[in-house]
Amino acid sequence: MRYLIIADIHSNLEALEAVLEDVQDHGGFGHVWCLGDIVGYGPDPAACIALLRQLDPLCVCGNHDQAAVGKIDIGEFNSDAAWANRWTSEALAEDDRKYLAGLPEIIIEDDFTLVHGSPRLPVWEYILNALTASDNFRYFSTRFCLNGHTHVPFVFEQDGLLVNESYMKNGDMLVLGEKRLIINPGGVGQPRDRDPRAAYGVYDSEKQVIYHYRVEYDIKMTQTKMEKAGLPPFLINRLGLGV
Repeated sequence: MRYLIIADIHSNLEALEAVLEDVQDHGGFGHVWCLGDIVGYGPDPAACIALLRQLDPLCVCGNHDQAAVGKIDIGEFNSDAAWANRWTSEALAEDDRKYLAGLPEIIIEDDFTLVHGSPRLPVWEYILNALTASDNFRYFSTRFCLNGHTHVPFVFEQDGLLVNESYMKNGDMLVLGEKRLIINPGGVGQPRDRDPRAAYGVYDSEKQVIYHYRVEYDIKMTQTKMEKAGLPPFLINRLGLGV
């Protein structure tokens, strides 16, 4: 079976549609695993929720998902993110809100633990380096953990007392062995590794590999929508820079 692994869509419909089209050129998929932050920042929260729900994904919640429905205080956000989140909340229908509110913080599926932030703090913690990753390996019992939140495609490998880290590039293939891993597929809707292309992963359970892919999308279209919505200029500009 092939699983599409996506994270941090952030209300970016053009990016999500580009991923769903591009993955067909790489063998397609049977199931979807979504690692949270469907909404926030971008101009199409309701459309992204609707498209994602058509795929019947296994999906955990992110901090922006929870903030949009009042489950966490936006006082924890910077001013631009808080402004965008207030706009997002007003743009959601009641059914959208119920869907986001019902998303779990952790899902365990076969050899994988799915979270948005980290297994230790599923909604909020960023795993940005090997030190933080090392602390988190004891907070999940499966061989592998999939997470998002940082918007950067990284792999952390537990090797005895050491943790090795590596960045995933477009077309990379990660072979899954006995060593425990924390794997981030990167961000669909707002990459932050200076590559503005949407990022995603595909897990092939028969081959026991995860592929990493990048795809260009119509950034200008998304930015134009954001401008019309009155979303903060910083959030608009960063899409073209991948930061």
